Amino acid sequence: MTITLYGLGPSRSFRCLWALAEAELEHDFISLELNGTDSNGAKSEEYLKLNPQGKVPSLKHGDFVLTESAAILNYVDAISQKSFIPSEPKLRAKYDELAFFVLSELEQPLWTTGKHKFAIPQEHRVEQVLETAKWEFEKALNAFSKLVSIENFVLGDSFSFADILVAQTFNWAQRFDFDVPPEYLNYRDKMYAREAAIKSIAKFS
Repeated sequence: MTITLYGLGPSRSFRCLWALAEAELEHDFISLELNGTDSNGAKSEEYLKLNPQGKVPSLKHGDFVLTESAAILNYVDAISQKSFIPSEPKLRAKYDELAFFVLSELEQPLWTTGKHKFAIPQEHRVEQVLETAKWEFEKALNAFSKLVSIENFVLGDSFSFADILVAQTFNWAQRFDFDVPPEYLNYRDKMYAREAAIKSIAKFS
């Protein structure tokens, strides 16, 4: 069955492209216009059948569809011949803790910023919330520093899909002009230097 990923390169879609490349799973990538309504748009009638929210990414594997980036990473791990998510119960619990923290805390100020800068209709944007988002990100960074001590990877000595979630979120933060400590940008650079990450970036460069 063909794996098809629908997305927009410098978005959460990159997490999924990167994971597929790490897993060495053959796939097609279809780049969409975020607010487009034509055939290549995320708001097109055809794409809305896959993802009713008109967001990216979406993964289609045969008749099976997933529309959340972290769930797609878990699925890629499940169908891969390699292992990128720990199976030992306590380490798996730490993986889940970190993944849920990224989704619920670390990336939320970034998504709030994106929504109020360009993603939602102009009449619903609130400029004042942007400073609050920066405050929330600083708060989340402080909690992250107590949750994780990065030496090589975020979960000990081995690369995991948690590294994709964290590194991509730090990259997102820098693109949105948030203050990211140098040690986290250095970690991001090291993760983005992985062969699979470089190959994935080339797909939308």
